[in-house]
Amino acid sequence: MQPEATLNQLKASLPDGQLPPSYGVYFKNTLVALCHALEDHILLSSSQNSAQKPLVLVTFQQGKWYLQEADRYFDLAQCSAHVAIAAMPDSGFATHKTGQEDNVSLVHLDDSDSLVNEWNLIIVARDYAAMVLCHELSPEEYRADNQPTVDTERKFYGLWTFDRTLVEKSASILIERFRPYNPTLADRLHTSHQEISLMPSAAPADLSGVVARIVSYLQTSQQQLVTITRQTRELVELEGQALKMNRNLAANKLQAFLRMAQGVDERDKDNPVASLQVSALSETLGQIIDLPTLKLRRLRLAGLLFRIGLAQAPSEVFSQSSHQLNETNYSFWRKRAVLGAQLLATMPELAPIQQIVLHHLEHWDGSGTPNGLKGEEISIEARILGLVSYFQELTQPRGDRAAYNLTEALEQCQNYSGTRFDPALIESLTTVIRLAEMGLMQLPTRPSQLPSVWLEEGKKPESKDRSQETELTSS
Repeated sequence: MQPEATLNQLKASLPDGQLPPSYGVYFKNTLVALCHALEDHILLSSSQNSAQKPLVLVTFQQGKWYLQEADRYFDLAQCSAHVAIAAMPDSGFATHKTGQEDNVSLVHLDDSDSLVNEWNLIIVARDYAAMVLCHELSPEEYRADNQPTVDTERKFYGLWTFDRTLVEKSASILIERFRPYNPTLADRLHTSHQEISLMPSAAPADLSGVVARIVSYLQTSQQQLVTITRQTRELVELEGQALKMNRNLAANKLQAFLRMAQGVDERDKDNPVASLQVSALSETLGQIIDLPTLKLRRLRLAGLLFRIGLAQAPSEVFSQSSHQLNETNYSFWRKRAVLGAQLLATMPELAPIQQIVLHHLEHWDGSGTPNGLKGEEISIEARILGLVSYFQELTQPRGDRAAYNLTEALEQCQNYSGTRFDPALIESLTTVIRLAEMGLMQLPTRPSQLPSVWLEEGKKPESKDRSQETELTSS
C-alpha cells in the first residue's frame, strides 16, 4: 500500500497510530455488502431538511463501475447535500444521469494516482458519521499461489466504522487528495464538511437498523461467495476458499453484532456501559470459580452481547422500571433473551454464546424463561451472566428507581439465593463485593480483553487446555 493511501494517512494522523478493530483484509463481496448497508441508511433516512442531508465522498478503484451502482447513486444524490465521486475518466459517470445532477461532482482520476486502487465511502451527517475505507492489495501482496482468478477473490485492506472522529479525519484527507484535480471543488467540499461539523449537536441517529442490515448483507454475500466458488473451483480448492471467505465474513458479522450491542448501550442513558461492566464482572466471577479458559472467553463475549435483543426496543424500555412498562413494552423486555438469541443464531460460530444469552434469564428453581430450566440444567456461564446482569442493573438508576449502592444491590441478589440464583454463585459474588468494599480490589469496569474478533470453528471436546481456543481477526 502506498504511503499516500488514505488508510495510511489516517493511521499516521492518529495519536497512537492504531486503526479500529474492524481493520483487516476484506473480500470484494464483503465491501459491496458493507457499502450497500451504509447507502441504504441514507435512502431510508432521507430528509427534506437540507441541514439533515449528508455529505458523501466516494472513490471507485480501477474505474470499475457497474450500471446498477450508477443508478443507485442517482437515488442517493436525491437524499444527499453533496456527492463527490472519484473514478477513472472512462467510468461512464460523465454521460450517466447521476453525473448530471447539480449536487454531484466528478473527479476524473489520473491512472498514476494511488486513488485508483482505493474503494472509499465516507458519509458525514449532522447526527451520524460512517465510512468504509479500503485499498486493494497489489499483485506483490498476494501469495504466489493465491493470486485472484475471479473478481470475487480480489482483496482489500480496509475498515468500516461509525466513529465520528475517524470519519471526519478521513473526509479531510480525501478532500485534500481531490484538491490537485479541482481546487474549487476541494474548497467547496471543505466548507460543506466544516458546516456540518460545526452544526449544533443533534440527537445521535439510531444506527441499530443499519447494523442489522450489515449483518443481513454479510450473510447474503457469504452465500453468494460460496455459490460462485462452487462454480469455479474443484472440490478440494472449494473447501479451502470457502473456509477463508467464511472466516473473513464471520469476523465482520461479529463486529456488526458488537456494534449493535454498543448501540443498545448508547440508547440507555442511565446505563451506557452495561455490556462492558457485565462482561468484566462475569469474567471475574468465572475466574474465582476457576472456569476453563474457553468457557471464560465465551462468558466474556456473551457479556458483551447479552443486550443485543434490545436493539429495536422502544425507548421506554430504557427509561422506565419494569413495573412502569405497559403490556407491550413489558413483553418486549421479558423476551429480550430470546430476541438476542434469534439474532445470534444467524452465526453458527456463535452457537455457544447464543445458548448463554438465550438461557441467562432461567432461574435456579425452574421459574425462569424461556425453557424453565432448573439448577445445573442451566449452564454455568448462563447462571453467571444472569446473576451479574441483574446485579449490575441494580447499581444504575432505572425509571422511578434510584441506583442501589453495592451493598444494597448485593442484598437484593441474596434475597433470591436458591430461587432465582445459584447459591454458590451468590457466595462468590458476595466475596467480590466484600473485597471491593474493604478496598482490597476494584470492581472491573472492562473485560480483560475486547475481541478484535474471536470466534469458534467446529465442535471440540471441552477441556481447560488453551489449545481449545481459536483466535480470528478480520485479517
